[in-house]
Amino acid sequence: MKKISGYTLIELLITAVVVSLIMAVGVPSVTLFIKNDRLSTQINTLVGHLALARSEAVTRHRPVTICASSNSTSCGGDWSDGWILFTDLDNSGTRSADEDIIRVQQELKGNNTLSSTTGAIVTYDERGFSPNTNGTFSLCDDRGISYMKSITISNTGRVKKGGGDPC
Repeated sequence: MKKISGYTLIELLITAVVVSLIMAVGVPSVTLFIKNDRLSTQINTLVGHLALARSEAVTRHRPVTICASSNSTSCGGDWSDGWILFTDLDNSGTRSADEDIIRVQQELKGNNTLSSTTGAIVTYDERGFSPNTNGTFSLCDDRGISYMKSITISNTGRVKKGGGDPC
């Protein structure tokens, strides 16, 4: 007599229940992880771009501006739309056709919002200072201020984490 091997209906149902329980517990944790990681990545990108703007200003001996940009070529719009870094030869805070774009940041993903008390521009002078720019950036997602990430910029151009106003 030939022995037939296989799974019973009870074994398959138990396996399906166990997989469902694991998915019910695991998926929300992964979603939370993704949102936290997205916030950290976006605020660290901003910090990195501010450091790059400061470094380029000192290296080039010219003002470098970072500004909110909705079209990746000129200043204007909201910080959540993205931003550009450019050499600000005339120190106007707006990009002219003859001013080089150093870096472009596209729109923030995840419907995250980035607000600033510094206005729409941050300009570093040739010494790496950002006079009249003392303020904060606050980054939030749909979970509210308890998950907010923020940075503070001093007039000396120093960037530090924390200290932002609620979104």
